[in-house]
Amino acid sequence: MLARDETDAVAAWLASAGLGDGPWTFEPLAGGTQNLMVRAAGPDRRVVVRSGPRHLRRGSNAAIEREIRVLGALATTDVPHPRLLATAPADGVLPGRVVYAMAEVPGVNVATGVSPAQAADAGLRHRLGPAMVDALAALHAVDVDAVGLGDVGNPQGFLARQVPRWRDELARYREVEGYPGFGDETDDVADWLERGLPSSGPPAIAHGDYHLANVLIDPDGSTVTAIVDWEMATVADPLLDLGWLLATWPVSGTDLGWARVEGLCGEDELVARYAERTGTDPAAVPWYAVMACFKLGVLLEGTYVRACAGQAPVDVGERMHASARSLIAQARARIASA
Repeated sequence: MLARDETDAVAAWLASAGLGDGPWTFEPLAGGTQNLMVRAAGPDRRVVVRSGPRHLRRGSNAAIEREIRVLGALATTDVPHPRLLATAPADGVLPGRVVYAMAEVPGVNVATGVSPAQAADAGLRHRLGPAMVDALAALHAVDVDAVGLGDVGNPQGFLARQVPRWRDELARYREVEGYPGFGDETDDVADWLERGLPSSGPPAIAHGDYHLANVLIDPDGSTVTAIVDWEMATVADPLLDLGWLLATWPVSGTDLGWARVEGLCGEDELVARYAERTGTDPAAVPWYAVMACFKLGVLLEGTYVRACAGQAPVDVGERMHASARSLIAQARARIASA
């Protein structure tokens, strides 16, 4: 949450940006684990303010600046996203932090629970998956050069860099005193990924963390009203997003701590829908789902490593470790059936 002097600074900035004179009230919002996000409610409008954390990490401001750039570029597209309203450079509003404001988008985060209408209608719940695929296909259809994002990321050789990058991360984990290790099965998964490395198609805007908790859904239906949390967005192989959606889809069996949603469609329907919308060959998809399991498993294991080193709560670390192991088990099951 913002401190009192910070809320005063943000309120003054919102007024200077023409978003209202207040008085403003501020409420912390969940969404992403790396950055601060609050709802600012004024007499005439509500906006969402986002910045890096109070104690900046390396790359925090760069991630926020990338979100700003992507959201600005999407303004001319039909991709559902929060509208960018105002930006401020580091030290412009909050000490050391880049800040931006975006329009609040009505919608329910189904990962925290469905709306009453969705709870009462199995058809709405079933259509959540296809609606998410449609929004993803719209994102991947955007011409990156036309919206000014052609220089974002480094898509050339992106896939080839992934497995070595996350293997190196595992190697660093093993150097931490007190960490018992993740098991040889992670190396087996990495070996399979390297042997089957596919050729990338044309690069597209990739969200980088596309899953049920990062979309807002019309509470009276199943339409995606906004894709949120763009801090991992880049220009890369778009099938990485589809793989991430499959690896995290609740019917995959991996528990990520989300609310239980009954009646979601199966992943075969997700793949078929994406193929219909984009012309993708479904046979190419399994590699990307395994890659997503491997990468996300390594990322979540990092919290357990920090817990082993006394730098994170033990219960949180153990919960992330269980999810990470489940993702690696899912990867091995996908490999066995590929």
